[in-house]
Amino acid sequence: MLAKRISLALLFFVLIATAGCGFKLQRSYSIPLELQQLHLSSSDQYSELTRLVGDRLRINRVTLVSAAEGTPTLRLVSDSLERATLSLYPTGNVAEYELIYLVNYTVMLPEQEPTEFQAEVRRDYQDDPRTALAKSREMEILTREMRAQAADSIIQTLASIGNE
Repeated sequence: MLAKRISLALLFFVLIATAGCGFKLQRSYSIPLELQQLHLSSSDQYSELTRLVGDRLRINRVTLVSAAEGTPTLRLVSDSLERATLSLYPTGNVAEYELIYLVNYTVMLPEQEPTEFQAEVRRDYQDDPRTALAKSREMEILTREMRAQAADSIIQTLASIGNE
């Protein structure tokens, strides 16, 4: 009986300590009340980025609504994947690239000027021409991960808007 009380007290102490220090689960953000209903707009409503951002908004209890007067809007303007050469083999072939995924987006709040933001994700990518098929699959996976990271960055920005 004593062991049960001690373990219960210890569990209570751990819960209070983690709540008091501001601990949050990963990808758990406090979206401001004014953004709890939001219109998500994109030039390609069926793109992977639009789907990821929409999913993350729903996870954070944001209701996606149709465009209306007075409704805040998140507009995904553009996304692009660029690559820059980092190193070369002695033969002159590219050995390593830096992948740069850029997302430009705008947040429009009622009765305020639209605010433009940019999310940027960078990754290194080693290229070996002898394994072209495997490298193309690796590139797809990297691109998908970079999109997910950019979507998380967009949600972080939305969470910080109310704290300004």
